[in-house]
Amino acid sequence: MSPEGKTSKPVRRKAAGFGDNSSGEGYLDGRLLIAMPVMGDPRFERSVIYMCAHSSEGAMGIIVNRPAGSIDFPGLLVQLDIIEKADQITLPENAETMQVLKGGPVDTGRGFVLHSSDFFIKDATLNIDEGICLTATVDILKAIAKGTGPKHAILALGYAGWAPGQLENEIQHNGWLHCDADPDLIFGDDVDDKYQRALRKIGIDLGMLSNEAGHA
Repeated sequence: MSPEGKTSKPVRRKAAGFGDNSSGEGYLDGRLLIAMPVMGDPRFERSVIYMCAHSSEGAMGIIVNRPAGSIDFPGLLVQLDIIEKADQITLPENAETMQVLKGGPVDTGRGFVLHSSDFFIKDATLNIDEGICLTATVDILKAIAKGTGPKHAILALGYAGWAPGQLENEIQHNGWLHCDADPDLIFGDDVDDKYQRALRKIGIDLGMLSNEAGHA
């Protein structure tokens, strides 16, 4: 696993060559990583991670099934001075109910919004896969608060990062399975069920999964 703080910045697709390599064989952009039950790192135990970038330069993803505890989106908007406390009651419904997740152990003080592709900010939004984008600027939070943001979105605090070749090595050593992503697994509010649902997506029953099972 990537140690907390090891990667100070998220991997940027253009700078790291992801624009050329994202569709290359073996790369997992736009797919879900699923932690094997034998995952020894508590930061990633039973985690489902949406892969935002993956190439020979490394990898970056967002955990989509770990709530951020007592932090809620309206309260976060107040903390960031995007809205006044009194304005919380007038927020649009999707802002009131928007999930705040622990996206990973790196850069935990920074927010990353995974969202549907109906919202885009030039030079700020990364189009990851068909229908899924990533934006990490405060402008998207302001748009969501005003009701002009994406239809579907989750806010993640922090991200998961891997050095070149590290993720591939972990997969080879049965640390991870992977499967196709779908919007319901990414944006669904049934956070506690996402792990088992992701396993079922590739035909695996958690109760029958052997510790020696190979990767998908």
